[in-house]
Amino acid sequence: MSIITPRGIEREGLRSGALTVRVAQSGAEIDAAQALRYAVFYDEMGARADAPTRARRRDHDAFDSVATHLIVVDEAAADMPHGIVATYRLIDSDAAARAGSFYSGSEFDLAPLLGGGNRLLELGRSCVHARYRSGTVMNLLWRGIAEYVDRHGIDVMFGCASLPGTDPDGIADQLAYLSHTHLAPEPLRPRALPERFVEMRRKDALAVDPRQAFLGLPPLIKGYLRLGGWVGDGAVIDAQFNTIDVAIVLRTEQVTARYLRHYRRDAA
Repeated sequence: MSIITPRGIEREGLRSGALTVRVAQSGAEIDAAQALRYAVFYDEMGARADAPTRARRRDHDAFDSVATHLIVVDEAAADMPHGIVATYRLIDSDAAARAGSFYSGSEFDLAPLLGGGNRLLELGRSCVHARYRSGTVMNLLWRGIAEYVDRHGIDVMFGCASLPGTDPDGIADQLAYLSHTHLAPEPLRPRALPERFVEMRRKDALAVDPRQAFLGLPPLIKGYLRLGGWVGDGAVIDAQFNTIDVAIVLRTEQVTARYLRHYRRDAA
């Protein structure tokens, strides 16, 4: 497992009340994060587990061994392994080189991102325990991401973001809204792989109520859009996770401006 512990969130972490966000510092903490992912993705959201995954009750794949695992810890949460109540998986350009690809490359053509000369960070496997789904926890996770971005010189963040279910017509308004109003600039625009491509513009722009479509989006995607995020071209059905995925792209100054600089000012 990839465990990085030099400083900042990668050692003592950042605190908000009883909660701390930091990088997982042991194999046992990564295992606990994978257990939380299983509980959220499989038990709660209906992902389909193969026999080994079901037996281990851990959400895991080959990318976990090269990733940095961001965790939120509540030391008072005695019923949760290592007190881990939220997690995000971070894969930067160096980690992807070791793995041979980014996770998102199995769904989207990342050539525009890979060829732009930017230092990249893939965000994925975001989940929060049901008792802790609040603005406080998400803000803390984003503070941790902003700190990581700042320390590692990240230029662009991206990843797969999911909408529930596998029927694109059932979320036609949301998909059309995203594509008509938040399409990434061409130099930063991933495209769903041809064999997996699902058309997002299922309705004309004038046939979609933007406010209602936005309200119907999952909270994580709303958060990305509020930070100035864009989407790629085309969606992908992920039958294993019972979701429809879109590619999200953000320039990192959006996050650092809103979170890192804000909290540094508060601490000054």
